[in-house]
Amino acid sequence: MLYVSNSVSKAEYLTELEYNEEETLARASKGDRDAFGILYGQYVERIFNYIYYRTGNAHDAEDLTARVFQRAMHHIVNYTDRGVPFSAWLYRIAHNLVANWHRDRNRKQEVPLDDLPVLPTKGDHPEKNLVRSQEQEALLKMIRTLPPERQNLLILKFVENMSNAEIGKIMGRSEGAVKSLYHRTLLALRDQMEDQNINLEGE
Repeated sequence: MLYVSNSVSKAEYLTELEYNEEETLARASKGDRDAFGILYGQYVERIFNYIYYRTGNAHDAEDLTARVFQRAMHHIVNYTDRGVPFSAWLYRIAHNLVANWHRDRNRKQEVPLDDLPVLPTKGDHPEKNLVRSQEQEALLKMIRTLPPERQNLLILKFVENMSNAEIGKIMGRSEGAVKSLYHRTLLALRDQMEDQNINLEGE
């Protein structure tokens, strides 16, 4: 794993008022390893979660997360804010490494069903819960058949809770293009769900 400095533990105690990303970035870009350690502490969990959902493998996610921050540390001296926030820059690095990971291994992007969040059942009876579980499993299988770009969009939208504008900066698309892709993706999923009689609302 990547070692940056003891500031990683310190970063856990920083409040929003104490954490000034612009100032920390300026220090890190000048070679301040403690400053980079603070950035690492702020983003490592989010980057790991993103990579894990894209790979479905905790060991590989840890390795790729370390590589993201190694690459970021080596290139942060060249980082300039040109309308793309530091977080988007990190996600772009992660996106590229994950794409290479899949290409090198020629495997599908799969996430263990047991590790994904389960929708609430609202007190349904056991037999209804079984049907709902089967329907959710079918939906997750559908999502895993989507092209990588659409899987990426859904992860950023629903796991990372990002706006269309934020996703656009990571994916290199306009906000309108992201909105259009999101709409088309949901329509495609809805059609597949209807074809297979999947109803997650329990109606």
